[in-house]
Amino acid sequence: MKNLFQKLFGLNRLEVVDTGYERQITQPSAAQVSKPPAPRELKDLLRETYRFVAVDVETANRNQGSICQIGMALVSADGTIDTIGILIDPEQHFENFNVDLHGIDDDAVRGALTFELALQSLRPFLERHILIQHSNFDKQAFNAACAAYGIPTLQAKWLDSVQIARRAWPELKGNGGHGLANLKDHLNLKFEHHDAEEDARAAAEVTLLAEGKTGLSFSELSETKKKQHEYQPSLAVEGNQQGALYGHVACFTGQLAMSRVEAATFAAGAGITVRTSISKKVTLLVVGDQDMTLLAGHDKSTKHRRAEELMKQGHEIKIVGESEFMTLVSSKSGH
Repeated sequence: MKNLFQKLFGLNRLEVVDTGYERQITQPSAAQVSKPPAPRELKDLLRETYRFVAVDVETANRNQGSICQIGMALVSADGTIDTIGILIDPEQHFENFNVDLHGIDDDAVRGALTFELALQSLRPFLERHILIQHSNFDKQAFNAACAAYGIPTLQAKWLDSVQIARRAWPELKGNGGHGLANLKDHLNLKFEHHDAEEDARAAAEVTLLAEGKTGLSFSELSETKKKQHEYQPSLAVEGNQQGALYGHVACFTGQLAMSRVEAATFAAGAGITVRTSISKKVTLLVVGDQDMTLLAGHDKSTKHRRAEELMKQGHEIKIVGESEFMTLVSSKSGH
């Protein structure tokens, strides 16, 4: 589909012939059967909020920053997956080893966007989502490419589906391991390895299957055993400027039913900026439902008490329970 990425985002480059954009809608796995949504434009997909986004890259050579393809799997709350694949001009040479691995060469990326231009449009979307990679290579590749172009690194929360898979299938340690190739056979996954779009979808499917097997959320599976019984750390994230609640600033405290990172992702999708501590800029303090039943005194969290102090001083802060908060977000997001 020619020039689609440029047309949608207003990025002009005279020599552009083909961006390499391709998209397919797929089911999360054979174990999760649901009707795929009607085809949507890329720009519409990037306006929405997802549970998480799996990301994978392919590179042109041994330099980690030589990204020549970005793949993304967008996982909705109902478990369906939209996938996006974008070819990137790495502005570097292609090594035969890499070409043999993924089949992408100079001809394939001729006229495609550079990493710098692609990230310019993808950054707001990626930075308000939890990103899942299979191993740490993809985050390192993004960081290396940003360094090469002298642009800020991606400020996003990255999780690792290898770690998630280790929690779900410990028996694979020493028995083929938790790489995508072995998980493909063990879980009967259907995908073409070393295609960034396909590998991103596979990482998303592994994550969903791990949740189904263990009964734990992907964020819980990403935590070390030492932290399982502690409150999960909050995630600071900027709100979507197109969200209906843009301008509000929220902070979370107490034990939530969902993970802090998931709650922050849904909040940001509705336009709410999330911060990790209470300040005069905070307009919403979201308290775990069970903590809302606590009475006066130091049984309340430090954040809760600080918010009440600011309210007494005349600052407009509303304290709500998790259920009330999610109802508010859902009503404003159309979920």
